[in-house]
Amino acid sequence: MDNVVREAVILDRRTFLFTAAASPLLANVPSSRSIPQYKIVTRDAFAKVAFSTPRYPGQAVRVEGQRAINEQTNTIDGAVVRSMLSRGMCELTGAGNAREAWSNFISASDVVGIKVNCSGAPEINSSPELVGAIVDSVLAVGVPAHNVYIYDRFENQMQIVKYSDSVAKGVRLATAEHSRDSILGYDPFTYVEVDFFGEDDTRSNLFRLIPERFTKIINVPTMKEHRAAGVTGCLKNIAYGSFSNVARSHRYEVSNTYSFIGTLASVEPLHSRTVLNVMDGLRSLWQGGPFLQSKSFLFFPKRIVLGTDPVAMDHLLIEMIESKRESEGAPSLFDRSEAHIRRGPELDPQYNSFVREPGHVEYAGHLGLGVYDRTKIKEKIIQL
Repeated sequence: MDNVVREAVILDRRTFLFTAAASPLLANVPSSRSIPQYKIVTRDAFAKVAFSTPRYPGQAVRVEGQRAINEQTNTIDGAVVRSMLSRGMCELTGAGNAREAWSNFISASDVVGIKVNCSGAPEINSSPELVGAIVDSVLAVGVPAHNVYIYDRFENQMQIVKYSDSVAKGVRLATAEHSRDSILGYDPFTYVEVDFFGEDDTRSNLFRLIPERFTKIINVPTMKEHRAAGVTGCLKNIAYGSFSNVARSHRYEVSNTYSFIGTLASVEPLHSRTVLNVMDGLRSLWQGGPFLQSKSFLFFPKRIVLGTDPVAMDHLLIEMIESKRESEGAPSLFDRSEAHIRRGPELDPQYNSFVREPGHVEYAGHLGLGVYDRTKIKEKIIQL
């Protein structure tokens, strides 16, 4: 016991505390917003990593494949998806072939975490066909299969998707919570502390493998509406999917996702190790996310979007969901009217449980996580 106490003291002395890493930039945040006080605690070796801008700021490559998914059967053509991924990676990097493109981000010595989204499984999740293509691309660079991890928070959700059927033997599946609210899968020395509603547990800890094992992370979010955050995209997937105890941010129609998502995404080493985003827009939801409330809310953009700038990519996602909602006669994601608030399942698209906070994307831009200004965002569209 004495050894454990001393080790804890030593580790505590090596932690580095700071509040809202890019706080000087918050002068641009609308003054009408009430931002909670965040305290970020992380191991000092990682906190010293320079706060980096995306490799391709303000850029995104959208690859559309009309044969990628059959809307009648809701089945994905894996071969088409692989072609879409290869083409998109070459367009993003300017490389002559897919292996060269992936080598811009991954080397054979890396331990790679692939962050999937299983929260809407089995109806909508990071598709095994796309994840399998990403895994094969990482293996082609020379990374051994045992150094590739597909990860998400909850084991029960990942078991539904069955990624192991679509990836090479030896690739690992990792989850933080084998049972809900278990804590052993999280790092006790890297966390964000904040009190939203006077909850008992005010700490959200980082997925343990990120500081202890992964050297690179590939973020593979779905592209869909979210009842509290407005959209689930790059930022929310990497933030809420890599920390514990995050659902406490929204309660009683009030959502703190506006500032919480970007704050979590800025934490080291999560921020600097997330080198690439591959958004799965083969299927999407325009209402009631993250789960499928009604089949009428499911639609098929038949696209993937690639880039290193999560803010720019999520801005484009907002545009896609807004366009679909407008065509369906649904209120804007930015609508803050109480007349559109109703607790319970969102089976009527005129109503929602929370005041959505799609402004979290712009807020993340103020934190320095990417480009939000639409005039500075360049989207290249490729049709296969």
